[in-house]
Amino acid sequence: MSTSADTVAPELRRYAALDQRLLAAVRSIHILPTVAWPASLESQLIEAYSKGKFALPEVAYVRPDLAAARVELAAIEEAAGGHDPHDIDPLGDYLRRTAESWRIAAEMLEAVGTPAFAAPSIVLYGRPDDSIPGSQRSNLDAARYFVELSDELGADLLADDSSVNIPADVLRADLAATLDAFFGAGTISVEVDAELTAKAAAGATRIRLRGGTSFSEYDRHQLLAHEAFVHSLTALNGRRQPLLASLARTSPRVTATQEGLAVFAELMSGAIDITRLKRISLRILAIDMALKGADFVEVYQYFSACGQSTADSFHSAQRVFRGVPPSGGAAFAKDNVYLSGLLTVHTFFRWALKERRMDLLRHLFAGKLTLHDVISLQPHFESGAILPPQWLPPWMQHVHGLAGKLAFSVFINGIHMNRVQGDELLSSV
Repeated sequence: MSTSADTVAPELRRYAALDQRLLAAVRSIHILPTVAWPASLESQLIEAYSKGKFALPEVAYVRPDLAAARVELAAIEEAAGGHDPHDIDPLGDYLRRTAESWRIAAEMLEAVGTPAFAAPSIVLYGRPDDSIPGSQRSNLDAARYFVELSDELGADLLADDSSVNIPADVLRADLAATLDAFFGAGTISVEVDAELTAKAAAGATRIRLRGGTSFSEYDRHQLLAHEAFVHSLTALNGRRQPLLASLARTSPRVTATQEGLAVFAELMSGAIDITRLKRISLRILAIDMALKGADFVEVYQYFSACGQSTADSFHSAQRVFRGVPPSGGAAFAKDNVYLSGLLTVHTFFRWALKERRMDLLRHLFAGKLTLHDVISLQPHFESGAILPPQWLPPWMQHVHGLAGKLAFSVFINGIHMNRVQGDELLSSV
C-alpha cells in the first residue's frame, strides 16, 4: 500500500509535507554502506590473521559531502516546532527528533575515518557505561554478567544442536518459503550477498544473507524472529502509513528500540541462546576497550581469546572499528544498542502489562518507532491518523501466551536471588 498526503486530514498535511521533506533530505545518508569494508580486504586480513600475521587494517573510506542535507534537516527541525514537547503536536516532536538524529548521523559520516566519528556515534547509540533505565547498573555491567554466565554454563552446553550447519543457499530457500506463507508470495525476497559484512541484513522487501557462510538452526530461528518478523515487518507496516511515510525507514534515533525489540522477539519466540547473548555482550565490552585505547588487533585477540573463530573474531572487531581509525581510542558505538535496547524493551513490555496497555505493545509494530513515540503518538493512533499494524509477529498474535510470560516476569522480578538459598528451595517442595 502506497502512502499519500491526499488521504491525510487537512490540519495534518503540514506534518505530512515536512515528513516528505525529511525523506528527501536523508536519501543521501547511508550509514552502514559508508562505513563498510571491501570484502576483498576482509578476506586478505582473515587469511593473514589465521596464520598469526597481525597488522592494523588500512581502510580507505569515501567521505560524503552532506552539507546540503544537514542544512535542510536543521530547517525541518525548526519548522517542526520548539524543543519543548508540550508546546507542539506530538507529530512535530516526532519530526524534530527524527530530523535531529539524521543531522547528527550526517555529521558522523562526514568525519568517517577519523577519531571525530566516535563522538556523534555515541550521541546516537550511547556508551557502554550508560545506566540501564530503572536500574543503578550499566550496560557494561549487564554485558559482563552475560559473558560470565555463558562461560560458567559453557561446559554444560556443548551437547547443544546449535553446531548444525546450513549453507546460505539452503537457508535462503527455506526462509523464502516461510516468508511467502506469512506475508504473501513475493512480498519479501531472500538473497545471498557475498559482499555483506553482517551475517544477515533486512529491509522492507529484502533479506540478505552473507555468502560463503554456514548457519545454525539457532541462526535460522533468529533470522526469522529478528530480521523478518521485526525489521522487515515494521518496515512493511510503516509503508502503509498515510501520514508519516518515514515510519518505514529506520532513523538513527529508533535503532535502539528496533534492535532491542528484535532481540526481545528472539527471547519471546525461544530463538535466543546464551551464546547469542554472550556475542552481543562481548561487542559492548569491545567497544569499551576501543574507546579506552585498544587497537584493532588487540580487540581481535580479545574476541579470539573468548572462543570465537578467526573469521568471527575479525568480523566482530570490524563492527567495532567501522568508520574509525584502527589504532584505538575511538569506536563505532552502534552495537551498544542491542543489549541496552533489549533490557529497555523488556522493561517497557512489563510496564505496559502492569498498566493494562496491550494496545501500546501492538502499536510498537506499526512502523519504525521509539518507545517514546508509541506513547506520545497515542492520540493519533486513536484518531486513525496513524494506522495500527497489519502484521504482527507470531508471538505477538497470541496475546494470552505473551501476557502469561510477562505477568510471570513482573511478579518474579520481586524475588531477590541473592536472598535465596538452595536448601530453602529443597525443603519447600
